[in-house]
Amino acid sequence: MIRQKKEESVKKIEEMLSTSSVVIATDYRGMSVGEMSKLRRQLRESGIEYHVIKNTMASLAAENAGREELKDLLKGPTAMAFGYGEVNEPARLLLEYIRTSRVPLSVKGGILSKRALTPEQVTMLSTLPPRPVLVAHLLRQMQSPISSLVAVLSAELTALARVLQARKQQLEGG
Repeated sequence: MIRQKKEESVKKIEEMLSTSSVVIATDYRGMSVGEMSKLRRQLRESGIEYHVIKNTMASLAAENAGREELKDLLKGPTAMAFGYGEVNEPARLLLEYIRTSRVPLSVKGGILSKRALTPEQVTMLSTLPPRPVLVAHLLRQMQSPISSLVAVLSAELTALARVLQARKQQLEGG
């Protein structure tokens, strides 16, 4: 019976690893149950799951899910945040919580797609603007040369129109 429960747990972790866009591993030593509950509640409001997972089960699940990069982060007590939407949201929320609550929670690293992230890269990920903002910046950059060309061409046409209008007035006035 116990073996069956463990296999079910590994399957569940494997599913979370397969469907998540980003996974962030943390060391939760020194956190109280109340602090952990508060953190879970804040993360859950943003659609992020936060679980304390046995390293052996996480290692098996990572192997099955094709995310072997996670194995390097599984040393000591590990809790993982699984993000399914914006890739920067879990990092931003975790680091904001660490900064504001001053709990002894530390980031071990993360996995973004199939790429391992160091704690420093997770911190950089947390500072990225949301995807819609990045798309807007990209579109603005793509539109800039076109709008500059239109401005130059319309300025030349406007100048020509002014010269013609002045010449017309000169001919009419005498």
